[in-house]
Amino acid sequence: MDTEYPVNSIRVLTRDAAAAFLQGHGYPITPKRLAKLAHEGGGPIYRRWGSRAIYSPAELLKWAETRASDPRSSTAAQP
Repeated sequence: MDTEYPVNSIRVLTRDAAAAFLQGHGYPITPKRLAKLAHEGGGPIYRRWGSRAIYSPAELLKWAETRASDPRSSTAAQP
């Protein structure tokens, strides 16, 4: 799904929409993986609204960017 959402026009996203948002920004993740990270820890910050998890677009991007490595020119480069 290539859905692209402007960061400032949306206040919250459901888990499915959050995964689509991240995918639209080049971060490959599924709603199932977001759910697993919410259970285990280490995922993006979220809130509960009733029985649903809701995410802030800005927090999603902030989280995704922290998971990416520094730019590299070789697979032999040290982390």
